[in-house]
Amino acid sequence: MERPSNDSVATGGLRPTPELTGKLTDLWPIVVAGNVLWFLAFAVLLTVRLVSDARPDVWMWSAAAGFLLGFLGMAIMYWQRSASRRGAKGAQRNL
Repeated sequence: MERPSNDSVATGGLRPTPELTGKLTDLWPIVVAGNVLWFLAFAVLLTVRLVSDARPDVWMWSAAAGFLLGFLGMAIMYWQRSASRRGAKGAQRNL
């Protein structure tokens, strides 16, 4: 019977974990999709408010805040990525 590939006796130690691809670690698609969802929620709630007598004020403004905070998050991500490319000391690496 074969030994498992991570058996320390068979290989002399554990194999290093392979690096994840950029496709799996890139945050931009997730942030953009979240921002689109916040905008759609705001648009739907604004339409409901204009068309009917319903007053979804708290929900509508929460969706607007989520949308605007998403843009703030994208600005911070861009700023951090550019600092990393510049080689700034405090910047996170491999973004």
